[in-house]
Amino acid sequence: MALVVHKYGGTSMGSVERIQNVARRVAKWVKAGHQVVVVPSAMSGETNRLLGLAKEINPKCADMSAREMDMIASTGEQVSVGLLAIALQAIGTPAVSYTGWQVPVRTNSAFMKARIESIDGAKVKKDLDAGRVVIITGFQGVDPDNNITTLGRGGSDTSAVAVAAAIKADECLIYTDVDGVYTTDPRVVENARRMDKIT
Repeated sequence: MALVVHKYGGTSMGSVERIQNVARRVAKWVKAGHQVVVVPSAMSGETNRLLGLAKEINPKCADMSAREMDMIASTGEQVSVGLLAIALQAIGTPAVSYTGWQVPVRTNSAFMKARIESIDGAKVKKDLDAGRVVIITGFQGVDPDNNITTLGRGGSDTSAVAVAAAIKADECLIYTDVDGVYTTDPRVVENARRMDKIT
């Protein structure tokens, strides 16, 4: 039996059918005897949609209201964790979802680009020992004043690796729609290079 963290990107979480596919994949790992923590991204396009709403209200909101932008952006992952927990429960796999502040994932106060300072894995381990899949929002945490913070784009991958380290997972698997780790987003920058290895 291994303790594993799975991270699923927005494309994998992009529709009800895809969320159900993720649930079936996670359930297979549980049936094989593993303890599983899942860190999903928001549904594909959701974070952009949410931030777009804020920019419709105030085009300068990112400069003026970083705290509020984090409040808005964090909701996409909250929907994903809840939907995935429901999908797992529907197929008979016990699951529980948590936001970053519920774990808690402690960060500094740099809104929209926060850094993780610590993760308390006690609640996560208790649920795993009780036979539940634990689903944690990626991309977000809570600062010393209990404000919701986000880690910036790509923050769910960072969250998954940090959670894996905090709970001493045997493995962290990042499921994505690209074939490796790149110097930048290959869908945006055409000369992005795939790295052969990283430290």
